[in-house]
Amino acid sequence: KIFQAVVSCIGSDGTIYIIPKSFETALNKLMAEIQNTFKGLGLLIPYCWKKGEACVVRGSDTLWYRAKIVEVSGSTLQVQYIDRGYIESIPQCHLYPTTFYTGIPPFCIPCQLYKTLPIGNFWQQDAVDYLQELLKNEEVEIHVEELPDNPWGKLSISLYFGGMSLSSFMAYQKYCVAEDCQDIQKLGVFEGDLLPSYLLQPLPVPGETFPVTVTHLVSPKEVYICLDSSGNLKKRSATERAGSHDSESLNKALKWCNKIVKTLPHLTNFKKELPCLAEYVDGLWYRAKLLSITQLVPVQILVQFVDYGTYLVAPTSRLRHIPCHLLKYPVQAVRVLLAGFRPASDDKNVERIPYSPEWSLKALWTMVDMVEGKRLSASILTVSPEVTISLYGDDKNLVHLKLIEMGLAELDE
Repeated sequence: KIFQAVVSCIGSDGTIYIIPKSFETALNKLMAEIQNTFKGLGLLIPYCWKKGEACVVRGSDTLWYRAKIVEVSGSTLQVQYIDRGYIESIPQCHLYPTTFYTGIPPFCIPCQLYKTLPIGNFWQQDAVDYLQELLKNEEVEIHVEELPDNPWGKLSISLYFGGMSLSSFMAYQKYCVAEDCQDIQKLGVFEGDLLPSYLLQPLPVPGETFPVTVTHLVSPKEVYICLDSSGNLKKRSATERAGSHDSESLNKALKWCNKIVKTLPHLTNFKKELPCLAEYVDGLWYRAKLLSITQLVPVQILVQFVDYGTYLVAPTSRLRHIPCHLLKYPVQAVRVLLAGFRPASDDKNVERIPYSPEWSLKALWTMVDMVEGKRLSASILTVSPEVTISLYGDDKNLVHLKLIEMGLAELDE
């Protein structure tokens, strides 16, 4: 069985407590009922607590939770939140004995990694801390491998986050030995001379109008577009729906990669077009490819972010190996030429685009204003030798008409 779940906590022994997403509605309903039943403080009169006894406990967020007594020591009790998994020491005044809700099974499931042996035969504290930091409150994919011998035992699972196996990742980090490490190479260490590459984005058929956003402008005529994943699903083509799913899955996988990026090796191979992860100016890491070495001392590399089209000159410290599973998502940005116009032959603006001097900077900034943050639509005219499109604004008019009105471009039939 495969299902989505949220990791509620990691036990001190490395037990992974999960709450299946399918349980969330019922758990929220139970929590609301408990809050309505129990109000105010806990039990203030002396009471003889017993190990294993059911109770409700008032958490630090002032909400009441189902719990059971794990250990009794003086005025402080050790309790386990049975719907969350975590254990806390709580003063008696924050507890209330009850037999309410004991007929409802716990919503969280204790799990262990299938065929995974921690170093030293038990999970070391630094490994437990790392698991907690990596997984707590995160949504993951659970593959059930073996059921426990008794109902209160641990479920043996394979856990995947952002497309990566947790067992393989922890083995890569030297926290454990995993029997099945077939996807250890997914962590980005490429062997031999095999040069990995990105998949290209499938395009709609020529003549079909589809929603796009412009992610980067090289010049008024050369831009990078992304197929817009928002909008009415029913009206979108199969290509757009597939692109939308890829975009959502890629964003989730990148979120996870940003959590583990410090564990990925730095680049040592600087071949042109090599896929990598690169750190952008916002401090986040994105998919990129190497273009050229711009400086040798210190080394500076020109990279292009393949899902946006933007460029960056970065030191090697901001480049890392890319996990293999990130290569299965097609590049989101497509380089296109806009049809129907060319630079104005009588454009008197002195400031020109340095790398494309046939265009004035004013023409570029005017085009930026017309497309930035706008919901546009496009229609492909040709795909060879280069992808050429007609680009329309949200008013359904061709975007380049304003450039022509301002004398910054002229019609090109």
